[in-house]
This record gives sequence, structure tokens and C-alpha cells, in this order.
Amino acid sequence: MKILISDKLAKEGVEILEAIDGFQVDCKFGMAPDELKKIIKDYDGLIIRSGTKVTEEILEAADNLKVIGRAGVGLDNVDIKAATKKGVVAMNTPAGNTTSTAEQTMALILALSRNTAQAYSSMKEGRWDRSKYGGVELYGKTLGVIGLGRIGSTVAGFAKSFGMKIIAYDPYLSVEVAKEKGVEVVELETLFKGSDYITIHIPKTAETKGLIGEKEINMMKKTVRLINCARGGIIDEAALVKALEDDRIAGCALDVYEKEPVDPGSPLLKFDNCVTTPHLGASTSEAQINVAIEIAHAVANALQGKGIVNAANFPSVSAQAYKVLAPYIDLAERMGRFSGQLLNGGVKEIKIIYNGIVTKHKVAPVTMSLVNGLLHPILGDTINAVNALEVAKGRGINVEEIQSNKEAEFVNLVSAEIVTDKETFTVWGTLSGNNQPRIVKVNNVYVEATPDGYMIFINNNDKPGIVGAVGTVLADADINIAGITFGRETPGGLAISVVNVDNEVPEEVVEKIKATKDVLFVKLIKV
Repeated sequence: MKILISDKLAKEGVEILEAIDGFQVDCKFGMAPDELKKIIKDYDGLIIRSGTKVTEEILEAADNLKVIGRAGVGLDNVDIKAATKKGVVAMNTPAGNTTSTAEQTMALILALSRNTAQAYSSMKEGRWDRSKYGGVELYGKTLGVIGLGRIGSTVAGFAKSFGMKIIAYDPYLSVEVAKEKGVEVVELETLFKGSDYITIHIPKTAETKGLIGEKEINMMKKTVRLINCARGGIIDEAALVKALEDDRIAGCALDVYEKEPVDPGSPLLKFDNCVTTPHLGASTSEAQINVAIEIAHAVANALQGKGIVNAANFPSVSAQAYKVLAPYIDLAERMGRFSGQLLNGGVKEIKIIYNGIVTKHKVAPVTMSLVNGLLHPILGDTINAVNALEVAKGRGINVEEIQSNKEAEFVNLVSAEIVTDKETFTVWGTLSGNNQPRIVKVNNVYVEATPDGYMIFINNNDKPGIVGAVGTVLADADINIAGITFGRETPGGLAISVVNVDNEVPEEVVEKIKATKDVLFVKLIKV
């Protein structure tokens, strides 16, 4: 496995990766986009910080890339849609710089409140402007926190120690959890109107870009102070400049900007009540080490098949859960590939029901694997385990997963019902005692088939001589049978024969099997 580190990473993270057998780690910092595009095809993993922009163009050239790891919170410098389409997992380190960013937020709140930066500059210029730089206290003031995740919650905790009242807007946070944190959850408009300070701790997305513009600023108190240590562009900078020019707000403190580095001519730099720092939220030695170690372990585990955590385009699976899920992920893909080659018509719906130990974990990776396997025979390399659900949705295919507590015929069972415009096809799969995948039912017929390699799937009337006839045809073609299994609806009724063979079966041999008496259907499958 080859891993490229394209932005400077703390040595503690690099050493973790270099110590793993089978990993080759290359550190190449400050590459131009064209240079990265030229070499990215050679790498399985890419670790970045904010300097590298992973664009669609670069991802198109990344033929072997499996994982992108961002040593930091955001992933706005990665084209997530293109990564998903390519089957590349994009992950970050949401916890590694929590403390450093929260402390930077408090530093800016305090600096803004006490005019620290302005007073410092004044003294450096030889002045003693004590009366000019009087400030305001935090005690008793209301802090509005937009986004009460790790960083927002930490900021809230710090601010409470200053005697501030905390209100927060977070549509994904329950009132009960907020109460445990000592925070009042309010609507966004209420937060705008009632806060003395407003701090932002949400990712930048299409929905949050420009979240605070002229309209929102006009809802706020004229004494409000805005702080942004999250992502540039969440506050509309043009609207912010206008508010500062018109004395519409008391001030702002920014660590992030719409365009970085900031143009030296930016109007934001001309206001005394606008405190600016050059994206220092994660710039502590402790944070750099923490995110480096965190992303090194995350990328290593993902490449080694030990679990995926903190991914923007794939469900998080811990190493412990992955040990349980891994054989089911493999089973599901094999079930999907098996079914996809037998279906008649276009797929409309896929319902997957889980029973047994797998229901104790997030089954989303298993679902994605089954859908990938199912649609792969039709879509080829345009579908993968990462983009499977997105591709299905784009094609109007409804995917439903059910974790059942009902007692099933098999202790641990994955069953899929696939509805096409011509039929409904069902397949059941389980694991044998040594965790080997087995298909145990196809439509109404119980079987015990091993979904591996080349398989000849046969529908036939349950009559004597079928097995011998098929065996003779294969023997005449010098094709060795690795295994064979049978099942039937009723004695003398519809039967299924599944024959595992050692190598591909020529079309003319398949046609000879089809011509065998009482054989109704034959299909060569590669799983």
C-alpha cells in the first residue's frame, strides 16, 4: 500500500504509518495541482491538511486511491461527490483539534471584548491609550452558539465558566441532551435576536454558505459581536463589511475567510473592531500531534480493512464492529452479484432484512455492499461500495433495510427481496460455522450453495438423471466440478441445481446443458 502525504503532518503521524509492514509512505509537500494529478494514480491513500485541494480532475486520475484522510475537521477542500463516485472514502479528524479551536474561539471573544489586539498595537507604537480601549465584560452576557457539536459544546462549557448564559441552535440536537449541557435550544431567529455574542461551529455546506447575511445581521442587537472559527463563507463577508461600515454591530472576530490567504487589500482588515487571525484554530502543537495520530490510525485501519471512522461519504464502523461485519459485507456483495446475474427486468426496489448478530451493529455497509454487487453486472465500474446507494437513488431504485428481531429459520440471516418491472426475486444468505458465505434459499427453493468463482445455475424439473447428464456434458468439455448442490420446491416439481466449476464454461457447453431434457433455464455466473 502506498500512502502520499501532501501537506506537512506531525512526525508522530508519519511514524505510525511508516512502522506498518506493507506500507510505503511518501511525503511530498507543496505540490502544484498538475504534479499531484500526475502521481496520484500510484497511491492507495492520500493524507492532506488544508493546503491540498482534491478536485474532481485529480480524483479522475486516482485509479488506485481508496482513502483520503484530512488531518483536520473540514473536508471542504475535497470534492466529496467526485470522491464518492470514484469509490474513495473521505475522512477527517473531528476530535483532534476540538480543544485548540474552542480555546481560539474564547481567545477571540476575549480579545474582541477587551480590545486586546488594538491596545497591543497602540503600545507598540509608543502610545498609552488606556481610556480609548475600554471594553465589556462577558459575565451575564448571552452567547449564541450555532452548532453544538464537539467544538460548540466545548466553547459553551468554557463560556459558562465566565458566567455567560448559553443559547444554541442545532437542529440535530435533542432538547434533553442540551439540558444536560446546561444549554437552551432555540430557533435560529431567536438566537440572532437575543445574543450578545454569536459564535459559529458548523461545517460549510451548500445549506450553510451565507447563513448569516444582511437580513440576519439586521435581526441582531447593535451591540452584538460575531465570531467565526469554523469555515469562511458561512458569514457573508460583503454583508459583514457593510455592517461594520454602518456601525450595525459592535464588532467581529474572524479566524477563517471566504478566500484564504486573505487579500492584503481586504476591507475586513481596515476596521479596528474586526479582530483577524490567519486560520489558527488548530495551530497548537498539541492539536497538530493529535490530528496527525488520529488520521494516521484512521487511514491505516481503512486500508487494512479494520474499520472506517469519521467518513463523510461512508458509514463509520469501528474496528471491533468491523470484525463482526466484514464477513457479512463479503456475503452481501456475493449475494448481490449472484442475484444481479439472474434477474429478469429493471430493478425497482431492494428490501434487505437482517436477523441475528449483525443487527447489533450499523448495517449500512452491508446494505451498500449488496446493492453494489447487485448493480455491478449492469453498471460495471461506474458503481462501487461507496457510491452504491447514491447510484441506486439516481436511478429511482428504492432501497430499504430492516433490522428484524423476529426469530428466523437461520440464526444469522441476510435476506433480500428484489423487485423488478418483471418479477420479484428473493435470495437468502448466511455464514457457515467458519464464516464462509452460503446462499441458502433462492425464491421458494432451499439450497446450500457456495457463492464463489464460476457457478452454473440451473432450473429444472425434479426428474432423475439431471445431475448425471450435466456432469457428462461438463466432463466431455474437460471442465472439473468443484461442488454441486440441489434443492426443490416439491418432489417432482421445480428444482434448482447450482454447480461450482473450476474455470469459465464456454457458451457452447452452456447451450448443451440447456438442451438437456427437463432443464428449463441455465446461466453461467461469476461471483
